Amino acid sequence: CNPLPLWRAPRMFDYTFQWRSVLRALPDMLAGAWVTFETAALSMIFGVLIALALTVIREARYPLLRGIGNGWVSIARNTPSLFQIYVLYFGLGSLGLHVSSWFALLAGITFNNAGYLAENFRGGLKAVPSTQMRAARSLGMSAFQAYRMIIVPQLLRIVFYPLSNQMVWAVLMTSLGVIVGLNNDLTGVTQDYNVKTFRTFEYFALAAALYYLIAKLIVAVARLMAWRLFRY
Repeated sequence: CNPLPLWRAPRMFDYTFQWRSVLRALPDMLAGAWVTFETAALSMIFGVLIALALTVIREARYPLLRGIGNGWVSIARNTPSLFQIYVLYFGLGSLGLHVSSWFALLAGITFNNAGYLAENFRGGLKAVPSTQMRAARSLGMSAFQAYRMIIVPQLLRIVFYPLSNQMVWAVLMTSLGVIVGLNNDLTGVTQDYNVKTFRTFEYFALAAALYYLIAKLIVAVARLMAWRLFRY
């Protein structure tokens, strides 16, 4: 049969955008964005501390310590973050250890951050000349003092930009909290409004814009910090 003329073809796109009603939800979404940023920032703080510890024990002379460090990094880098959060929330729950949705999300992202950052730190540590440690020890410094005052400052300078990229990644990965029932972060708030209004495109487009702005703000702040800290 012959196709209908264009002026007689049925309307294939019949959708009315309602941006004004979506913008009324902006305060709640901004509050959710703050929870998202807080969660990502905490995961980075804990992740950096754990990653530094993993970097040290992976260089230890004891095989057991090296095995623990290498095992953490291997599991974190080679399994999906979604599975890690599921294990922490549903897996521990089946064993009688019940944790909140927010804690499962924070612990999962921290676990993953620590694994990736430990590998970044290992590469940065290899980039610091070994003569730096020998020179520090020859001046009478202990190994801890040498790491704290000589090695770690140089290491952080090398891995600073990967750190900022990991922070952006952590912000985006907080969206996985919705799968374990978290409803007060940006994705959770957006999903709640979507369920109530079925305005999927408008709400998630606005949420995507907020995620984009957060990521760009992190990159801008990182560049400013790098300019101030590493000018010389």
